[in-house]
Amino acid sequence: MNKDVFNGVMPALMTPCKADRTPDYDALVKKGHEMIAAGMSAVVYCGSMGDWPLLTDEERMEGVERLVKAGIPVVVGTGAINTKSAVAHAAHAQKVGAAGLMVIPRVLSRGSVIAAQRHHFKAILEAAPDVPAIIYNSPVYGFATRADLFFSLRSEHPNLIGFKEFGGDAELRYAAENITSRDDDVLLMVGVDTAVFHGFVNCGAVGAITGIGTALPKEVLLLTNLSRLAAQGHVEARIRAKELEEAFSVLASFDEGPELVLFFKYLLVLNGEEEYRLHFNETDELNDAQRHYCEQQYSLFKAWFADWSKQGGVLSTIQATDKQVTEC
Repeated sequence: MNKDVFNGVMPALMTPCKADRTPDYDALVKKGHEMIAAGMSAVVYCGSMGDWPLLTDEERMEGVERLVKAGIPVVVGTGAINTKSAVAHAAHAQKVGAAGLMVIPRVLSRGSVIAAQRHHFKAILEAAPDVPAIIYNSPVYGFATRADLFFSLRSEHPNLIGFKEFGGDAELRYAAENITSRDDDVLLMVGVDTAVFHGFVNCGAVGAITGIGTALPKEVLLLTNLSRLAAQGHVEARIRAKELEEAFSVLASFDEGPELVLFFKYLLVLNGEEEYRLHFNETDELNDAQRHYCEQQYSLFKAWFADWSKQGGVLSTIQATDKQVTEC
C-alpha cells in the first residue's frame, strides 16, 4: 500500500462549472495537471472545497474518474449525507485506482454518537481495503475522533494510515501527542492553511492539505519546505517561515470560514482563471465589499512576496531546488 502521496502538499480542488452551472471536468483535469506540475504530491477531490453537498454522487464519481484517467494522483473525499453514499464513493475510489481516501465523519444523523461514527468509519474503510485512508477531523463536522477510536479502527483496518486535522493549534497538538506519536507508522497531515508552521514544526506533520495552495501553489510549497527545515532546527528557515505565514495569514484564513469556496474561487479569477467565476448556486457569491477586501489582500501579499523573496539565503536554496524538481 503506497502512502507516499500523503508525504507532501495536496491542494483541495474546487469544481469549476460551465455557463449552465454543471461541472466542467475538462477544467478540473487541467487544474489537476497544473497542481502536480507545480510540485504537489496529489490532489484532493471532493472535500468541502469541491462543493460535495452541491453535486450528485454521479457527478462526483465522474470527476474522480476523469482525474484518475488523466494520470493525476487523487485522494477522494467521502463526505455524504448517509453511510450508504459514503461507502459507494469509497468503493468507486478503489475501483478506478484512486491514490487515497479522506474519510469524513457521519453528518446530520447521530453525528455526535461515537458508536455510530465507528460503524460509519468501518463501512468506508471496508469498502476500499486496498486504498490508504486518513480520517478527516474537523470541528465543522461536529465530531472529534479521539485516540481510542482511531486505534480501535486501525487495529481492524490497516488501510487507515493517518489523520488529517482541520482544527487549530490545540487540536493539532492533541493529534500529535496522543495519536501520531504513539505509532511511527501513523502520519499527520495539516488540514487548515493557518496552521502549517505549527503542524510541521511542533506536531511532526509530514504533509498538508491546502485551500489557498490552489491559487498560490509556489508560496504554499515554499512555506511547507521552510517549515520542514525549521522542524530540523534551521534558524533562518524558522524566521522566514514565520514571516511568510504571517504575510498571507488573511488569505489563508478564508480556509476557516463558511465561504471558503467563494473566496478561493475568486482568488483563482484574480489569477486569470475565468472557469472559476461561476458557482453551482447562482446566489452563492461574495458581496462587493468582500470582493474588494479580497482584491486588496491579494494585491498586498503579491507585492510583499515579490520583494521579500529576493532576500537570498535559505529562500534561494529552496527555490532553486524546487525549480529543479518541477523541471524534471
